[in-house]
Amino acid sequence: MMAGRTFGFKLAAGFGLTLLLTLLMTATSVIALRYVLTSKDAVIKSASEALVGAEQLSKTMERRIGDYRAYMLTKDAEWLNATNADRAEFLDRLARLRAALSDDPASLKLLDTVAQNETANSAALDDLIAQRQKIDTLVSVAQLDTSRVKPTRLALLGSINALVTQVNKHVDKTRKLSSTRVTVAIIFIIGIGTLLILGAAAVAWRLSRDLRREVGAAVGHIQSSSAQLEAAAAQQASGGRDQASAMNEITTTISELLITSRQIADSAQRVSKIAEDTADAARTGDATIDQTRASIAAIRTQVDQIVQHMLALGEKSQQIGVVVDLVSELAEQTNILAINATIEASGAGEWGRRFAVVAEEIRKLADRTAGSAKEIRALIEDVRGAVNTTVMATEIGAKAVDAGSRQFDDATSSFRRIAQLVATTSDATREIELSTKQQTTAVEQVNSAASDTARASRETEASAVQTKQTAAHLSTLSGDLLDLVGTGKH
Repeated sequence: MMAGRTFGFKLAAGFGLTLLLTLLMTATSVIALRYVLTSKDAVIKSASEALVGAEQLSKTMERRIGDYRAYMLTKDAEWLNATNADRAEFLDRLARLRAALSDDPASLKLLDTVAQNETANSAALDDLIAQRQKIDTLVSVAQLDTSRVKPTRLALLGSINALVTQVNKHVDKTRKLSSTRVTVAIIFIIGIGTLLILGAAAVAWRLSRDLRREVGAAVGHIQSSSAQLEAAAAQQASGGRDQASAMNEITTTISELLITSRQIADSAQRVSKIAEDTADAARTGDATIDQTRASIAAIRTQVDQIVQHMLALGEKSQQIGVVVDLVSELAEQTNILAINATIEASGAGEWGRRFAVVAEEIRKLADRTAGSAKEIRALIEDVRGAVNTTVMATEIGAKAVDAGSRQFDDATSSFRRIAQLVATTSDATREIELSTKQQTTAVEQVNSAASDTARASRETEASAVQTKQTAAHLSTLSGDLLDLVGTGKH
């Protein structure tokens, strides 16, 4: 039934069976002990109630006798009430003792006798109490008829003593029966324990036999596999050492290549920086030339405006000359008129003399105006000459400005071509820098991968050495395990 099962399953099944047997033995022992304990408790309780009840019957009877005797002497109602209470207590204890001794017919028969004797004794006491109630002063006991009381009392006490003796016998019998039950329970528990121990021993023997057989076969396979694993680990360790050496050489070469790539990247970055600076300078020169061209254009505009203003000034000078000529002509005519007026005034006598003075003043004023007109004409001629000279110089400057503007255009074209060439160079340098950085990154990644591979090779070598040691240790442990399970072979 267990063939084809794994050893783990067999071990678990054996452990479960042993545990089940242990639980069964424990449960059986608990039940048996519980039964014994219950029986003992019942016996102790029954014996205690029976013995105590029988003894209490005797004590209650003695107390009742004392109470009714005190009533006989004193005729005090308190003692009569105590006597009646004692009888009621006696009957109650008698009833409870009957329940406790329900399994003992002899004791029940004695209880019936005690009850009959108690009834007879109570009847005698009632007669005696009735006699005492009729006597006011008791002088002598002879006044009372006690002939019936003593026999009934003795009979009652004798039956109570007989009951106590029977109860003791019943308790002893019950104790012996309980001890017999305990002995039987102990024998039963011992028998069950023996059977369970034999069953557990059988399970252990079966598991030990299967363990030796299966572990022996498994250890044989483990020894064979350990030898193969040790050989493979040796080969792996040798290959790991060769691979680690090769990877160390590759890592050294890649490190040198990485240094060269970084130097190229730094040089390309510096060239790119210079090209960018040159391009910035070219763009700055181009902007400066543009500003200069704008300034020259503004100068050209200002020169044209100066020429226009000079020409306008010449025209104004000519107009002023015409006005001066007109003023000069008016001054001459005024002078002539003044001379004529002077001549006429000298012929007019006294009244013409004052007019002659005025005419003389007008003539002088006309002379001065004519002189000023001549001076203004001379100044206008000088202005015209200066204007002409300025116009000529301005035209020459305008021509020079035009020539400079054309030269600035050529310089601007040259700067723009330089800027384009520098931009092309900068782009090419950036591409070189980017390619070099990518190459450096790739080399770094290759270097990292090579380092990881070298480290993995060293770890593989170490793991192979550890595997070899583990295989040897496993082979040793296999032999120890064979010795431990007792197969007797390696």
